[in-house]
Amino acid sequence: MRVLMFDIDTLRADHMGCYGYGRDTTPTMDAIAAEGVRLADYYCPNAPCLPSRASMVSGQYGIHTGIVGHGGTAADLRLQGTSRSFTDDLSENTLFMQFRRAGFHTVSFSTFAERHSAWWFNAGFNECYNVGRRGGESAEMVTPHVLDWLRRNGRTDNWMLHIHYWDPHTPYRTPAGYVNPLADTPLPDDWITQPVFEEHLRHIGPHGANEINMWNDDNFSACPKHPGSLKTLSDAKHFLNLYDEGVRYTDDHIGMIIGWLKENGLYDDDLAIILTADHGEDLGEFGIYGEHGLADEPVCHIPLIIRWPGMQKGAVVRGFYDNTDLAPTVQELLGTKMFALDRYHYDGVSFAPALRDGTDCAKPCAVLTQCAHVCQRSVRFGRYIYLRTVHGGYHLLPKEMLFDVESDPHQQHDLAAQRPDLCAEGARLLLDWTERMMKTSPSDADPMWTVMREGGPEHCRGQLEKYMQRLQGTPREYGIELLRKQYPGEP
Repeated sequence: MRVLMFDIDTLRADHMGCYGYGRDTTPTMDAIAAEGVRLADYYCPNAPCLPSRASMVSGQYGIHTGIVGHGGTAADLRLQGTSRSFTDDLSENTLFMQFRRAGFHTVSFSTFAERHSAWWFNAGFNECYNVGRRGGESAEMVTPHVLDWLRRNGRTDNWMLHIHYWDPHTPYRTPAGYVNPLADTPLPDDWITQPVFEEHLRHIGPHGANEINMWNDDNFSACPKHPGSLKTLSDAKHFLNLYDEGVRYTDDHIGMIIGWLKENGLYDDDLAIILTADHGEDLGEFGIYGEHGLADEPVCHIPLIIRWPGMQKGAVVRGFYDNTDLAPTVQELLGTKMFALDRYHYDGVSFAPALRDGTDCAKPCAVLTQCAHVCQRSVRFGRYIYLRTVHGGYHLLPKEMLFDVESDPHQQHDLAAQRPDLCAEGARLLLDWTERMMKTSPSDADPMWTVMREGGPEHCRGQLEKYMQRLQGTPREYGIELLRKQYPGEP
């Protein structure tokens, strides 16, 4: 058997055709979904990049691994301690180690480990190709290495390739000469109207229309397509077009790899494909553009498509799953054994039966955490998402919010005041989950509170005074007093 795993940065599920998007952003990925199983309600439980991939490869939530943010103590795995032997238990049980243990030659094409000093990510790989841009690369820098490897080794058996594309991630970076095939296709969901955009122009907080580059409107010389600010509704729509262009460009490159396999007779029933993302992106939701800084639906709802020998074809699995479930699922499919079973466990649960015959393996809810840009936990249950904010990252967010994501996918109508019963249910689900996780935690500290004790989310530390100075003398000056009131004593 041969395995391809496409690991796509910042891919919103709802911007893919197979997830219902009305634009032809993902024809190659849609075709793979038609040949395999698509999980409709699959979530990133720890956003953004670093915490998400930690939970994906470890099969554990950040509350157990310790990684929930991008800086400070909560950006590193917890030490195993006295039970650690020649190797540590997590490295021996990662998603990629399952393929090694099953006899696959494993190869990664990714700069992720270097970008975040997350060298544990490489556990289980025989070869690692790093093009050296620390996430600043685009697909045309990655695909040639993949095709070269395939030309040299593709006809051998039992290999697993992990292929990581960054192109939907900000800054949006398709090459200047790339002709966007979506250019003449209107946005299928025109929810950002003139009144909505005018409200976005008054937004207080990073990555709003006035500060696409988080805290300022600087442009990136290396990514000239990516704007520093959005001044008109037309600018906002163009920005969404840039995101979709990055998604389509990624799909084009996946198509090159699939095309090579087909041309060389290697795209057969024994080829397995796993296609997923680390997180999604807010594209106007909450007034935020081009950032994955909340524990909300657009950021945490991600795709998972699996084409696997002997599994269902063209099937859709519904119900709540998250990326901690992928490692135990692969372990069951490969028939590998857990290392140090008495000490290490997956938080996730295998959904291999759902792939085989549609057996329901879903969880009653999905708990989501974000501590890099804000400190926030949320829970997806039924048709709702309940968000509870500890630190709003200098957005003026209320303590709790509730949205019906089926009727309100862009989270424009907060129902918290009207439905205290559902807020109570969401709060109880979060409390029950946290207690259950802490009972099996190797530490008595919830890493979200570690982030708070160390000065708050990494991406907003030390920014408040400078940001309030930026607001002075602008139509958003009203926000200065509100920020001082909501974030007293912060620098």
